[in-house]
Amino acid sequence: MKTSRDTARPARNARLAAGSPPGPASARPAPLVDPVPLVPPGVLHHGRRGRGALTNESGRFESERRVLLDDGWGTIDAPPPLKTHVTNENPRQIITRNNSPDIGFDRSINPYRGCEHGCIYCFARPTHAYMGLSPGLDFESRLFVKPNAAALLEKELARKGYEVAPIAMGTNTDPYQPIEQRYRITRSILEVLSAYNHPVTIVTKSARITRDLDILSDMARRNLARVALSVTTLDAKLARAMEPRASTPTRRLEAIKLLSEAGIPTGVIVAPVIPVLNDSEIEKILTGAAYAGASSAGFVLLRLPLEIKDLFREWLEENEPGRAAHVMSLIRSMRGGKDYDAEWGARMRGTGPYAWQIARRFEIAKKRLGLDRGNWKLDCTAFRVPPRPGDQLELL
Repeated sequence: MKTSRDTARPARNARLAAGSPPGPASARPAPLVDPVPLVPPGVLHHGRRGRGALTNESGRFESERRVLLDDGWGTIDAPPPLKTHVTNENPRQIITRNNSPDIGFDRSINPYRGCEHGCIYCFARPTHAYMGLSPGLDFESRLFVKPNAAALLEKELARKGYEVAPIAMGTNTDPYQPIEQRYRITRSILEVLSAYNHPVTIVTKSARITRDLDILSDMARRNLARVALSVTTLDAKLARAMEPRASTPTRRLEAIKLLSEAGIPTGVIVAPVIPVLNDSEIEKILTGAAYAGASSAGFVLLRLPLEIKDLFREWLEENEPGRAAHVMSLIRSMRGGKDYDAEWGARMRGTGPYAWQIARRFEIAKKRLGLDRGNWKLDCTAFRVPPRPGDQLELL
């Protein structure tokens, strides 16, 4: 069903129907409209095995909104299996800058847009709206790859006036999501960083990172690399539902062990902490990570900005109908009565008694297990500037 927001864009709709890459998002965002009734539980999920989101509503910048409604006659056909489509993207630069005061880095690299892991809570989902796509199923099935990332990186590192600081990877979408196995963009980026002694930090939910033990261990010996595995739960059933194509909890702990044994400083991040669903596992996750060899730990409270709040509610009603109301009530108690509070500092940890209790439990377990040993200060003095055009001429 279509509901008009502004005026229709037939040409763009035709491109989407044909499976072609979308054009740029509208420069004038349209306001979100009120929610509409959802298909009864089970209907949308049928045929979507391995996907996190249940729906695929249009992004917030689109002039039209598409929703699926059940008229009660049982006429909605089961949707076909959802395939992953990958489109090449050729950006002009690869290093993204930020000045957020509650984030410990000022630059990052994202080799991919969208993430096939399909984590229902992923705070990066709303970014797909800028591509004219849905933060729902589109985010995990219509992906963008940056094949020129390594070449761009080398060019940007060679710019005059470049000041070295650790580059963060895994800050938006996972650099080791399934398509990395084929495209190897992350590995090509690491090869450039290693060649010029540039420090890097990586956060991932994938055991696929162990493929790059050779590069990462070599960089770690030069104090140029740190890694953290994000472990949300040790319950395999819950993990499959929340983050369907990410590595299993067991494989993530095994990855921590392999990375640590290879001499790579490795931490664990319990993220996101979700009341009722996984907050009771904080101590268990930290214990498992400590035994695996992790030397540091951190956590992030569930964040529900923009479209994520509706996607997460849908997921709760489908997968945890008996606990959904309780979960949302506790989330609001930590967000000043709202689904989300974007205030610097508070957005990561929340406020109120329940948020304080989570933070206190985490700190006690972290100290008891020795997960406060990580030295995250990397060497920024050994950087070697890549050759610039004309360098050879200057030697004459």
